[in-house]
Amino acid sequence: MGMNQLIPDRPANPQDAYRGPVALLKEAYEETESLGSTTILLAVLDNSTRVHGKLHPMVAVLTIGDCEMLMMRRLDGRQSPLQAVFHTEMQRIDGHSQTPLQLARVDDRVDPEFDEELALEVIERGSAVHCVSAYEGDILVLGSDGVFDNLYLEEIVEIVNETLPIPKPGPFVATQPVLLSHLARRLVDEAHAKSEVGLYGLPDTPIGLGGKMDDTSVVVGEVVEWTKAHSEVWAQVRKQNQWRGLATCGAMNTCRTCRMGEDSGSEHELDISNERGDRFRSSSMSVDESDDEGSSACTLQ
Repeated sequence: MGMNQLIPDRPANPQDAYRGPVALLKEAYEETESLGSTTILLAVLDNSTRVHGKLHPMVAVLTIGDCEMLMMRRLDGRQSPLQAVFHTEMQRIDGHSQTPLQLARVDDRVDPEFDEELALEVIERGSAVHCVSAYEGDILVLGSDGVFDNLYLEEIVEIVNETLPIPKPGPFVATQPVLLSHLARRLVDEAHAKSEVGLYGLPDTPIGLGGKMDDTSVVVGEVVEWTKAHSEVWAQVRKQNQWRGLATCGAMNTCRTCRMGEDSGSEHELDISNERGDRFRSSSMSVDESDDEGSSACTLQ
């Protein structure tokens, strides 16, 4: 659903146009049927935002509950360490670590008075929405409370800088996905280690000594330029899934499940270390405003 709305340079029906993170989450919720509750962290890299009349990539972030996002950037040049530039805040009922705000769907066994309109109201009025500029090379860490309850922001930034090497002089080279995956695993391990008794007792955490043992999810991404290679990969993914849809659902391909899976891309990897386009012409992280205003586009690898 999100890929259908957000892939750059892709023809789209007006009714499928991206209308912001709130509308996207409402549409996604209305397409679900499963019962349960969940916190939400949605980060959308939007290439259609205009600043002073020029297209400028932005990340729209929507949160419900206590998942958080941390954005880091090399503020003092491409050979400088990463620094935190943006951080969301958790939403918890009365500030209690075990009562995050959640989005839910329940049946009569839990609440006979439940109305889905209340859930949509939580999305519209209860969610926290932010919009922040995105630049090539920005690192984003999205994590559950198992990360941010156990690790201070300074610790996360330190771990990221220890894991990701300082870029070499010259054109920007994207970090390989295997290294981002390693970083995500290390953040999980470091968060879990806070609940282990060490030589000097339990370590300090944002919620007190020893933090909490918790299931932990982390996503680490890097903002990179959207190139022709990306477009070719996604075109291949879409074509393959269309053929799968014909085989699964017949020529009409009206199955919602198959349409939802068209652009997952989970079976494809792209080595973009040597793939460069002409949309960012400077070695800095700024968009060159002298370029054609319709040409700047980023993706989050």
